[in-house]
Amino acid sequence: MIVVTGATGNVGRPLVQALAAAGEQVTAVSRGVSDAAVPEGVRYRQADLTDPESLRPVFDGADALFLHDTGAGAHLLSPRDILDVAKAGGIGRIVLLSSIGIATRPQGAWHVGTGRSFDSAVRQSGMGWTILRPGGFDSNAYAWVESVRARRTVAAPFGDVGLPTIDPADIAEVAAAVLRGDGHAGQVYELTGPALSTPRQQAEAIGDALGEPIGFIEQTRDEARAQMLQFMPEPVVGTTLDVLGEPNPAEQRISPDVEQILGRAPRTFADWAQRHIAAFR
Repeated sequence: MIVVTGATGNVGRPLVQALAAAGEQVTAVSRGVSDAAVPEGVRYRQADLTDPESLRPVFDGADALFLHDTGAGAHLLSPRDILDVAKAGGIGRIVLLSSIGIATRPQGAWHVGTGRSFDSAVRQSGMGWTILRPGGFDSNAYAWVESVRARRTVAAPFGDVGLPTIDPADIAEVAAAVLRGDGHAGQVYELTGPALSTPRQQAEAIGDALGEPIGFIEQTRDEARAQMLQFMPEPVVGTTLDVLGEPNPAEQRISPDVEQILGRAPRTFADWAQRHIAAFR
């Protein structure tokens, strides 16, 4: 049995689907999961990672765990308590979805606290562990849905600064391969897309998928900061803007890990836009 936390998210949902399609027994876990959110035959359980004791019946009898360490309330989580409950339930293999910023921005606000504590706890857990470190997600473009629908425009800072964003479906396929395969214990994989992609290029790709031109409005850093503060803590906003505006070489590096694990190149942002264009219509 493989337990997938964050099972209704951008990575968790396709991961559950991939594992179920491969014939694996899966338990899909999130605070709001329901039978409508999982494939037929997949067991689902509502649980909250902030309450490790609530996870005992979820983990009992499982042998592998996909752990997503981010999201609202992440600072309330106790990684060691979660992993202790997992070990007590019989889980011996864990795949942690972390962030490339653990390596590239070790002093960043999120990485000093939550991210680093999860990374350290997993490494010291005594289980067979693998850590996945993706960069930015292609699905972050969902933030533009309202403006694209209403005005056929995208507003973003640093319009011509490129990052190798990744399709969450590729992260899910890598996670499925690691959870099902051998030889991944003790490995850290950096997951990126196949090329640098700028906000302006992403807007063009959405326009191509729609068959209509999309205007691009370049925000100032202060304008972007004010917008991001509506849903992100201030220290995290600062680090995020630093990455978006002045990425270091490690953050712009194209990693070979997706292709080495899956035997194919990562999907492009244009691929992501084509598959999800209904959200922008």
